[in-house]
Amino acid sequence: MTEMPRPEQRDSLYRQHVSTLTDNTERALARAGYDRLLLHSGRSHPRFQDDYHPPFRAHPHFVAWLPLPQNADCLLEIQPGSRPTLWLVLPDDFWHAPPESPASWWADHYDIEIVTGPDAWQPVLEAPTATALIGDPVDFGTLGRHADLNPTELLGRLDEMRTVKTDWQIECIRTANRIAMRGHEAAARAFASGASELEIHLAYLKAAGHEPNTLPYNSIVGLNEHCAILHYQYREVSPPRQSRSFLIDAGADCHGYAADITRTYSADDGLFSSLIREMDALQQRLAGRMQAERSYVDLHREAHRGVAEILRQSGICDMEIDAMLEAGVTSTFLPHGLGHFLGVQVHDVAGQLAPDGSPLPPPSEYPMLRLTRELATGNVVTVEPGLYFIPSLLAELKERPISGRIDWRSIETLAPYGGIRIEDDVVVHAETPDNLTRSR
Repeated sequence: MTEMPRPEQRDSLYRQHVSTLTDNTERALARAGYDRLLLHSGRSHPRFQDDYHPPFRAHPHFVAWLPLPQNADCLLEIQPGSRPTLWLVLPDDFWHAPPESPASWWADHYDIEIVTGPDAWQPVLEAPTATALIGDPVDFGTLGRHADLNPTELLGRLDEMRTVKTDWQIECIRTANRIAMRGHEAAARAFASGASELEIHLAYLKAAGHEPNTLPYNSIVGLNEHCAILHYQYREVSPPRQSRSFLIDAGADCHGYAADITRTYSADDGLFSSLIREMDALQQRLAGRMQAERSYVDLHREAHRGVAEILRQSGICDMEIDAMLEAGVTSTFLPHGLGHFLGVQVHDVAGQLAPDGSPLPPPSEYPMLRLTRELATGNVVTVEPGLYFIPSLLAELKERPISGRIDWRSIETLAPYGGIRIEDDVVVHAETPDNLTRSR
C-alpha cells in the first residue's frame, strides 16, 4: 500500500534513509570485522507435502532497506565505499504474476542486476572476502568458506539500528496508520449495523483498500465474549443473536512498514461503555508519556496503576490501589504488556535488550512485557493497555483469599462483553510524543 504525500518528499526521505543506513551499516561491519554484508529477502516454501505456498513476506532486514516486502529470493550486497548492489529476481514464470519492475525513486540508489532466479547471484557467496550473510538457515545449508551466516555480534548491531527509525520509516508507519484508520472507521460502522465478524473484516479491507495477504498480521475481529481472547483468530460468518461489544486489532502496510491499531466498542451505554471511556483516557495519558529516557517498564507499571484506579472507581474491586497492585489483582484484568517496538515487524526486534546487547528480561510479575528498555528519541512503540474479563483468569482470582473484595455481580454482567483494548502507534521524542494513529 502506498500513499506517501508527495513524490518529492518521498524521494528526499528515502534518499536520506539509504544514506543513514549505509553509514550505520559500514560502522557495524567495521566493528564486527566484516568487509561486506549480504541480505537475503527470503525464499517461498510450500506447505508440507503440498505445492501450495503461503503468502510470502520478505525478511525484515532486507525490507528495512528496500520497499520490496513481496519479492522473494533477492539479494542485497552492502560493501563500504561502493553503492549497494541488488540482485532483483523477476522470475520468468507463467504460473504467477511477476513482481513490479524497479521504480526510479528507490532504484536510483542501487546498482541493480535483474535476474530470473537465485542461481544468478549464487557465486556472490563465494567471493574471497570476509562476508556476513543475514538470512534463514533453511535456505543456506552450506556457505562458502568466506561467509558467516547470521553472526551474533553483527546481527545484534543491525537489530539495534532498527530501534531508532529514520524519517522515511516514520512516514511509512504514519501512512500505514492513515490506511488502517479508514478501515477501523468502516469496521465500527459495520458493527453498529449488526454485521458478523466476517462482514466487519471485509468492510475493513474494502475501506482500507488493502489486499488481505499483505496485511502485516492477521486481523483480530471479535464480538462479545471473543473480545476476551487476546489473539482471537477466527471470524464467525453469521452475526450473534445480540452484538454487545466489538474489539478490532487490525493494521495496514506501507512499503513493508506496519500499523498496529486496536479499538473497542459497546452497543449500549452501560457499565462496559463507561469502562471503554476510562480506558481510552488512560491510554491517551500513557501515550503522552512516551518520552526519551523514560523506562518502558515503569510506564507498564503506570498502566497497571491506571487499571487499578478504574477497577476501584467502578466498584469492581474494593481495595486500595497499592494493595491491589501488591496482590497482583490487575494482572487478572491486564495479562499482557503495555506494548512493543513497531517497524518492518509488528513485534519489532531488540525490545528486551540493552543498546549494548545485554539482556533486559521482563520483571517476574509481568512476564509478558515485550519491551523492557529505556525509551530513546526515534523509537516507535505501541501503547495498548487492556481490561479483560477472561474466564480462566477470573476463576483463579475467585479462588484467592481476596475474592471477597471483588464485585462478582458486576463481573457476571461484564463477562459477556469480553474485554477492552485501546492501541495507538507513537513516536518517542524528548518532549511531546507523536501519536501517528491520532495525529492524522
